[in-house]
Amino acid sequence: MNVTRRNFLKTGAAAIAGFTIAPNIILGKSHGHMAPSDLPNIAAVGIGSQGGGDIQNIADPDEKIGRRPNPNRQYGGWVSPNFAGLAPARAMVEQGVQMGDAGKQPIHHANMYALCDVDLDYAGHIMAGYPKAKKYQDFRKMLDDCGKEIDGVLIGTPDHTHAIIAAYAMLAGKAVFVEKPMAKTIEEVRYLRDLAKKTGVVTQMGNQGHNIEGTYQTVEWIRSGAIGDVTEVHMWSDRPVWRQGDYKRPEGEAIPKNLDYDLWLGPAPLKPYNHDTTHFAWRGLWDYGTGAMGDMGAHTFDAPIWALGLGMPDTIQATTTPFNDEYLPITEFCQYHFPARTVDGKKMPEVTVYWTDGGIKMSRPKELEPNRQLAECLYIGTKGMMMHGTHGASPEFIPARPGWKEPAKTLPRPKNIYVDWVEAIKEKRQAANNFDVAAKLTEIMLLTNIAVLSQKRNITLQYDANKMQITNLPEANQFFRREYRHGWELPKF
Repeated sequence: MNVTRRNFLKTGAAAIAGFTIAPNIILGKSHGHMAPSDLPNIAAVGIGSQGGGDIQNIADPDEKIGRRPNPNRQYGGWVSPNFAGLAPARAMVEQGVQMGDAGKQPIHHANMYALCDVDLDYAGHIMAGYPKAKKYQDFRKMLDDCGKEIDGVLIGTPDHTHAIIAAYAMLAGKAVFVEKPMAKTIEEVRYLRDLAKKTGVVTQMGNQGHNIEGTYQTVEWIRSGAIGDVTEVHMWSDRPVWRQGDYKRPEGEAIPKNLDYDLWLGPAPLKPYNHDTTHFAWRGLWDYGTGAMGDMGAHTFDAPIWALGLGMPDTIQATTTPFNDEYLPITEFCQYHFPARTVDGKKMPEVTVYWTDGGIKMSRPKELEPNRQLAECLYIGTKGMMMHGTHGASPEFIPARPGWKEPAKTLPRPKNIYVDWVEAIKEKRQAANNFDVAAKLTEIMLLTNIAVLSQKRNITLQYDANKMQITNLPEANQFFRREYRHGWELPKF
């Protein structure tokens, strides 16, 4: 297969349609030459912020990565004021952030073979750290030029371009690591899940907490019956720390020469450029992001889904502060009902799950001792309560149980998600948080936005996951998918 930039521009999705029968290189069989001791060659797309941190968990930079210049402009000049206890997040976005294990020397799990970003200035500080890597602005040209040499593609772009870039990489037979959420719509999530099964490539969603000790402990403690049958879960987030709410979209301004804005838009509607709707600030706009849930939902919702064996909710409802057609709301409250189920032969009761963001926490349980902070996820069971932070971190009981003896460690404990993904490429196996696992989590997350968009109908949505339909409000079903700009449709397979 040769998915070329020229063909893509000429014929759009038709250039790679109809690959039901395809040579091995398309269907994920291009890595047979790799000896276990070899280091995979990795390419990365979207490295100016989160993606730049991700690759530092795969391979140390050859040169020290410095602070990005002019952060106020580079990141879009708006970060939320102090709202509901939130501090401005400028420090988080002003520099080349290192994530997870980055900075603990040495890290060299793979070779960074190629780096790609639509804004060469925005990502310039990261590119400078890897002088040996080939540099690109267009992911399609990168796949054209490097397709025979690279084994995996890491995608750290905004939500609205996850699916198209991942699809092209997977159809080229490359392992894929996609930052959370997997995609922007539920239709896209299921598309990527099914494409992963079709191609057989190694996949991973960038949810660092899936492979940490706190998450494993949470699953084992709850499954052991430490707090009895869990009937309620409460989660909260301090996000957003970017503009959301009933705001007018900023007026258009001149596109910087260093930015390929058409590529940045990708499948999204053609709207005027403004620095306050692109780098970092994109998360709060319906066209590009998925809001607070899209940013932090994976990190907090993952452990409850795993520990309680949750499937899809059968009902969901939301209420929020004001928003409009451009921006998501600054604060959301959402309630999900999950029916009773059997997990590993054990019957589990129905569960009601609550999510709040915008810095609004759930009520403080009376059993929580003074001077103990309420963590981001609270489980209420028939025999007690427990809580943990984002990413499943530091589970603890309410009230504390000094001297409590942990149950046996029964779960496999893969290494962090970056090492797990690279080793999965070498060992020709699936990673722990592969698309089949991550798709369920992401679908539940994205149902939140469907409920938000439907709240004015004053109805609790009833969800039929098998049909991917809201059964009692047909007009809500439009939100499972989106329109694509011409030439950016997802390829058929």
